[in-house]
Amino acid sequence: MATKRDYKQENKYKAQPEQIAARVRRNKVRREAIAEGRAKVGDGTSVDHKTPISKGGSDADSNLRVVPFNKNSSFSRNSDGSVKRNVPKGGR
Repeated sequence: MATKRDYKQENKYKAQPEQIAARVRRNKVRREAIAEGRAKVGDGTSVDHKTPISKGGSDADSNLRVVPFNKNSSFSRNSDGSVKRNVPKGGR
């Protein structure tokens, strides 16, 4: 069973300057993909960064792909519903 979402904490996180900047970048990339005809408004897709912004990925076309929304917005979950921690291969 999933735990109840803490919207207050979630909104506090989303209001951090670096999160706002990342969201601005993602929105800009989406608008550009729509303008280029690679995506359409309401088509159920999102623009995915192959190397995530959080890992130093760029907004270059070679790092972008249009994928179904559910493939870009889902995370691996633990049995309690929490998001699995991103652990590098071979260690903790």
